[in-house]
Amino acid sequence: MTLDTHRAIEAVWRIESPRLIAGLARLVRDVGTAEELAQDALVAALEQWPAQGVPDNPGAWLMTTAKRRAIDQIRRNETLRRKVEEVGRDLEETSPDVGAMVAEDDGIGDDLLRLVFVACHPVLSTEARAALTLRLLGGLTTDEIARAFLVPETTVAQRIVRAKKTLAGAKVPFEVPRGDELATRLSSVLEVIYLIFNEGYSATAGDDWMRPGLCEDALRLGRVLARLTPREPEVHGLVALMEIQASRSAARTGPGGEPILLADQNRARWDQLLIRRGLAALERAEALAGGEPGPYVLQAAISACHARARRFADTDWERIARLYDRLAETSPSPVVELNRAVALTMAYGPEAGLELLDQLTALPALSGYHLLPSVRGDFLVRLGRHAEARAEFERAASMTRNERERTLLLDRAAACVTLP
Repeated sequence: MTLDTHRAIEAVWRIESPRLIAGLARLVRDVGTAEELAQDALVAALEQWPAQGVPDNPGAWLMTTAKRRAIDQIRRNETLRRKVEEVGRDLEETSPDVGAMVAEDDGIGDDLLRLVFVACHPVLSTEARAALTLRLLGGLTTDEIARAFLVPETTVAQRIVRAKKTLAGAKVPFEVPRGDELATRLSSVLEVIYLIFNEGYSATAGDDWMRPGLCEDALRLGRVLARLTPREPEVHGLVALMEIQASRSAARTGPGGEPILLADQNRARWDQLLIRRGLAALERAEALAGGEPGPYVLQAAISACHARARRFADTDWERIARLYDRLAETSPSPVVELNRAVALTMAYGPEAGLELLDQLTALPALSGYHLLPSVRGDFLVRLGRHAEARAEFERAASMTRNERERTLLLDRAAACVTLP
């Protein structure tokens, strides 16, 4: 196989596999079986395309090959005889020249949406949802997912296998939920996509400050979801939030990969195209939300304040503080309160932020969260309490699992020694 052919097949698979698995899952009603059939079609492509060439419509070729294998499986199950006839009639109506077939079924958008909700079903753990989503919708291999989250490949493989078994055992229907269940399940989907993005934006552990590939995967999933659910303000809000945050990626690290904090970033390196996309998505989200923005719309509005400021000193911190007040009302959490304390400090001085921060130190949810002492250290520096700040930075450094962040925090601790 030539290198060009191999790269072509890899690119086609990354693009087409979510549509392929979604379409097959609609037929066989089992995500695990659908993925196996899709993999069989990929193997057939690897065997045939090097000799025959990549077809004009590779997605259609893969779908047709997989459907034929699905028919073979269904025929072996007498209880699904009528489904065989239905799928067979559908296939017979298409041209035998699979290279000229249309790449997508009429319901492919619906199929993808169903697959999103299945992969992010609350019956699964958060870790399993993330792994299965990246596998089925991101087209990533278990090795790529393992490297992204710094866990053994066997751990990821086990999570995915268990997730498929759990979905099958729970008889999770391959459908988009309705009514109140839709809102509940949609929040789970958005949570998983944002979890993937955040792990790429600020890596939990390891030697890298960022993993841009995960950010790109999450953005792609968010954009797909926005096309599939055009009337959902929170979906557009999440896309806006990710677009704007991703716009800073090039400015967030130095030449050696070291972190650069927001106040010190060269804003000329921010990606203006992503900012424009993000602001446009935010505008759509706010229009759809009316006067009741949800948490992702509010977070996107906060990010937009940073994006619109030409310099760090121009940031509208009072507006950001007000937005955090609303976010704390609609989606209260210790992390939101921590961020609100930062906004209060920037808007009204460190005393205001420190008063709120001291109330958070007793919360069990933040007892092992390294950003709490890190933020407290920053407030203490602003107040001239450098010895206390140094202790906080050192404590934060001992709690983080990211090597780049540990180095940054220890540098900040050392800098406190030289301050008057």
